Amino acid sequence: MRKTLEDLYYGNITPNEQDIAPNSELKRAANRVARFETQLTEQLDEAGQEVLAKLIESQQEIDSITAMENFILGFRLGMRMMAECMDENDGDIRNGG
Repeated sequence: MRKTLEDLYYGNITPNEQDIAPNSELKRAANRVARFETQLTEQLDEAGQEVLAKLIESQQEIDSITAMENFILGFRLGMRMMAECMDENDGDIRNGG
């Protein structure tokens, strides 16, 4: 536990940064998106490219907010589960509750 707290203090824990495994489904999907973005950019005029760039930026913002909210929800669920594990009066029939 101390190591985790030290890592958190020193900024060594960054759940929003992940390495993507080279042969993973996620990596293949990201490569497809990049390829399609390049193809579409090449087909658009300058005004269309600006709209596409704004669309991509907006989607990245949505993805970032969603990832943060999911992290918080998951963390809270984990903490609730830990709290329930510590509840000695949780209806366990072995303890007469």
